[in-house]
Amino acid sequence: MTAEAATALPAPIDPVELTRDLIRRPSVTPADAGAMDTLERVLTRLGFSCRRMAFEGPTGEGADARIENLYARRGTASPNLCFAGHTDVVPTGAAEGWSSDPFAAEVKDGVLYGRGAVDMKGGIAAWVAAVSKVLSEGDVEGSLSFLITGDEEGPALHGTKRVVEALMAEGETIDACVVGEPSSQQHLGDMIKIGRRGSLNTWITVHGKQGHVAYPDRAANPAPALVRLLAALDAHVLDEGYVAFQPSNLEITTIDIGNPATNVIPAQAKARLNIRFNPSHTGDGLIAWLNAEAGKVQAETGLQISLEHMCSGEAFLTEAGDFVTAVQDAVEAEVGRRPEASTTGGTSDARFIRSMAPVLELGLVGQTMHQFDERVPVAELEALTRVYERVIRSVLS
Repeated sequence: MTAEAATALPAPIDPVELTRDLIRRPSVTPADAGAMDTLERVLTRLGFSCRRMAFEGPTGEGADARIENLYARRGTASPNLCFAGHTDVVPTGAAEGWSSDPFAAEVKDGVLYGRGAVDMKGGIAAWVAAVSKVLSEGDVEGSLSFLITGDEEGPALHGTKRVVEALMAEGETIDACVVGEPSSQQHLGDMIKIGRRGSLNTWITVHGKQGHVAYPDRAANPAPALVRLLAALDAHVLDEGYVAFQPSNLEITTIDIGNPATNVIPAQAKARLNIRFNPSHTGDGLIAWLNAEAGKVQAETGLQISLEHMCSGEAFLTEAGDFVTAVQDAVEAEVGRRPEASTTGGTSDARFIRSMAPVLELGLVGQTMHQFDERVPVAELEALTRVYERVIRSVLS
């Protein structure tokens, strides 16, 4: 880019005002409410080629929805540094739990309030502002891109997962990716996420035979079989941990029989469980184990046991190297603390992006995400913008 073209770029963007603009779009999953339009307009002004990628299908809640996604890129050269995030937010809960309208984006005493302020419209705005600052001083080596979804807080079936699949099929290359999830724990930049455990959900149904409790010989009670299976699964030690990961854990999340009568043996007994697993396992491996354990109890009891599984993401780890070091150096240079490289917490869309590129998460302090009065200090948003600016210059230097 020539010096004349560089000076023609818009002035640097204010991350606080962009965050407020995004918060004012009540994009509760799967609604978009104009959030993608807001972001697309800003990125277009910054010289990005924006591509809307909408996908429609079942949400997992019994209805279809259209999910808005955006992939934007500026430049064609390598390396391609991508920022990934989501514009959708969780529901606000009861209005009386908020001190102000959750979508009004009010600033009070230097703090910005609103649903999505932390998770993660603030992170998106900070990266956009950082990009605008870098570009206002001239072009960068390589390319910059954004992968933004409207389906992270929901089932995540038609968001980043499908965008990544489409981009890979087309041969698009991403060399490194920063996900703007609120990874910081107590202070900005105290932690980055370099990996996540996988997540597997399993639905169990034991099929018995209904009957009168006084005549058990005429019925087949599914409850004892379910209890036997759950006890065996709960007692099993999955592993003792993995390098940089905590041990895998299996949690029984519900047991349901739904029998209102006291004198009826039920026909079915159901349960659901979730396994958060480290790289000692794969989703397929755990599914095979669960099926085998159910098969044992089925053989012992003679009752049919059916299992349904959904693995929403495999475990992954971004190994220490130039990318991780560059991000840690940038954070330390700006805020004076070197972030811990962690794999704790739940899942994020990084689980899909890792199939394309090394990925890590760096963002705001997550103390108030998903809470009433979700909020971020204005100074923290501005500091994150400066951190992101350093990351961009470092990775693309």
